[in-house]
Amino acid sequence: MSRPSVSVVICAHTEERWNDTLAAAASVRAQSHAAKELIIVVDHNPRLYRRLRPALPDAAVVENREEQGLSGARNTGAAIAAGEIVAFLDDDAVADPTWLEFLGSSYSDPSVMGAGGLTLPLWATRRPWWFPREFDWVVGCTYVGMPRSRAPVRNLMGANASFRREVIDKVGGFTNGIGRSGASRPLGWTEDEETEFCIRLGQRLPGMVLVFDNRAVIRHRVPPTRERFSYYRSRCYAEGLSKAMLARSVGTADGLSAERSYTTRTLPRGFAHGLADVLRGDGAGLGRAGAIVAGLAIATAGYAVGAVRARTRGA
Repeated sequence: MSRPSVSVVICAHTEERWNDTLAAAASVRAQSHAAKELIIVVDHNPRLYRRLRPALPDAAVVENREEQGLSGARNTGAAIAAGEIVAFLDDDAVADPTWLEFLGSSYSDPSVMGAGGLTLPLWATRRPWWFPREFDWVVGCTYVGMPRSRAPVRNLMGANASFRREVIDKVGGFTNGIGRSGASRPLGWTEDEETEFCIRLGQRLPGMVLVFDNRAVIRHRVPPTRERFSYYRSRCYAEGLSKAMLARSVGTADGLSAERSYTTRTLPRGFAHGLADVLRGDGAGLGRAGAIVAGLAIATAGYAVGAVRARTRGA
């Protein structure tokens, strides 16, 4: 069976990522399974739009037609995509040459509505000694607690995700105001718009499947500013705020189903491993264990604040 045609959408918003965006586009051109088209959506940045159009003549460079933010940009790209599948790649990531080949292979099963893959961090220097792999989601990457091989999942990570074109319209696209947006507070750093979309997809289409395939690999750049504990702290707090909005949007049962297992199993196991590493002579294990406790506490505080705000707005 032939693989479905794939439109790749890259959302760009800042000239600071100029070289990264060009590298992302180049990695799409180098795929073993060629994309039907490459769409670059520029998020309310006219100067960047004017620069990218001549720089990427083989791509469709368009401006975000919706509200500023990642959700609006993705909706814009999906709306003009001609492929049967729409794949999303971050503007600061590069895809391995077989990325689309493995993403596309998942769609031989008609029940599969979306597929994503393994996202590895490309540290600007090197992984901070205290940074636990259980929290790699802080830098937009696959983390300990996710499947290690091909498996069905509740939601996909937006830096490395694809969906059948038809279902994006069917469920109303991505929702503005939950993930990255034009807002000024740390909620703009979260990526729960993909989680909300995937949960809503499951609620609207019972029986559908989302697949994680570890063979579909991309590498996500982590700049020096994101290697600092201050960013880690802010990102954990933002995630708590966003999770409160997510739970209010799709319901607590669905919105926090994966998070319960993560907080009650994955994090305690990671904390224990950190302490065990100390006993084996790795002093950095104490830092990783402490970062797990701090990250969970900060995210919980963010969730509590977000829940109060949600109830107040509802009232």
